[in-house]
Amino acid sequence: AAAPAPLLALALALRTLNCFLVQTSFVPDEYWQSLEVAHRMVFKYPSPAAAPAVPNYGYLTWEWTSSLRGYSYPLIFASMYKALQLLAKDNVQLLIWVPRLAQAVLAAFADVKLYSLVQHLENSETAKFVFFCHLCSWFTWYSCTRTLTNTMETILTIFALSYYPIKGSKMGNSCKYLALVALAIVIRPTAVIPWTPLLFSHFLQEQRKADLILHNCIPVGLVTVGTSLIIDRVFFGEWVLVQLNFLKFNVLQNLGTFYGAHPWHWYFTQGLPVVLGPHLPFFIHGCALAPRRYRIFLLAVIWTVLVYSTLSHKEFRFIYPVLPFCMIFCGYSLKHLKAWKKTAASFLLLSNLVPALYTGLVHQRGTLDVMSHIQQLCNNSQQSQTFVFILMPCHSTPFYSHVHCPLKMRFLQCPPNLTGSESYVDEADVFYSNPLGWLNKEFYNDTLLPSHLILFNVLEQEISSFLALRGYEKTATVFHTHVPQGRVGSHISIYRRKTEMNY
Repeated sequence: AAAPAPLLALALALRTLNCFLVQTSFVPDEYWQSLEVAHRMVFKYPSPAAAPAVPNYGYLTWEWTSSLRGYSYPLIFASMYKALQLLAKDNVQLLIWVPRLAQAVLAAFADVKLYSLVQHLENSETAKFVFFCHLCSWFTWYSCTRTLTNTMETILTIFALSYYPIKGSKMGNSCKYLALVALAIVIRPTAVIPWTPLLFSHFLQEQRKADLILHNCIPVGLVTVGTSLIIDRVFFGEWVLVQLNFLKFNVLQNLGTFYGAHPWHWYFTQGLPVVLGPHLPFFIHGCALAPRRYRIFLLAVIWTVLVYSTLSHKEFRFIYPVLPFCMIFCGYSLKHLKAWKKTAASFLLLSNLVPALYTGLVHQRGTLDVMSHIQQLCNNSQQSQTFVFILMPCHSTPFYSHVHCPLKMRFLQCPPNLTGSESYVDEADVFYSNPLGWLNKEFYNDTLLPSHLILFNVLEQEISSFLALRGYEKTATVFHTHVPQGRVGSHISIYRRKTEMNY
């Protein structure tokens, strides 16, 4: 059954609004694993003349130099950038918003696919409740228009689910759903985790097992992996199987711990409760009520959370792809409430509205707002003398994808210990262990000094003597967050060096 057109119109309108009401940063990967790479693919050199001066006009992080990531996902945005470039419309605002809007449109189609799936399994009424729960989810609102591989993995998972042959239902198309799963795995290899129980269950219930493997799995696998290999061959300049490198690094070597480790129970005690938010009681109620054929969805959720719990580096976004599974149970719960149905629906809507708007418009917005200050330096007659140094925890801000002009920019580096050296300390850690000493040593000569410094207010006190001595004045303060932690302050300060200083 196809979803009604008004439903798609509603989803499109809502996700477009959603896109513009999310003006905060979530994690660095949002830019550094997608837009920055795409920007470099299309605008490798600002102009032949500027090529030597700005070697990193489009910076690749260590994951790319170590071939841990594939170009298939950034290629989507690179094609949008290329189209804008050909139309001579590659201004910085379009480069920022077009990829986000494209993600929003995909998210709207996924919303409607989820509705169709439940409509097919149950009926239109249950589908409406699931659709409502899904649209209310604060975490979906916060994440679904971001240019993150986790977002694309979640969207492709919903699309694949709508073709998945669920036991006892007449629907299902092995080729379509397997192709979408394969695409999700190419974009983010961890997509194999939630799909393992589903693929296994499909294999067990399939009468013609050999046919499934020979006529569906193998051809689909060869085409998707082959395409991904060719794309990576073009951009890396050599044959490389990034999915294997990714799993080897994150799972076998467990080097992800470099970015922080959490206790094994974190997803059960914090991860899932926070991501589900006010939906949590409905999810638990729905799990108790739902018919047997839904057990496979619940199994996928539990299995995913268990597998991720064994890895020491944990993040909320890693379990985002199982959120749509959870929404099916929430909708089921809401539909079967005898009394209080309207009250429960109002509660869900209002209680999700606050975190959705707060995280989308307030929390951690400074690192994006500060980019508009940097953009203004592009129109400056002194552009060639401008040198912006971002003295923040590394990858705090986006880079050239949000500036789009060949300013000289630098930030503190923090690649993990890839050499296995015992005494390894990254540049950011060296800096933070003695900020003043580091700056004096790095800029021992006044001709090397940056024209602009961007830093969190927690650092100001410590380097105030350097700022005063070298003639820096504060030109702007940008709000970032109400909950500063560690090296991240509540505000971002922008300093400019007074040019008329004579020593």
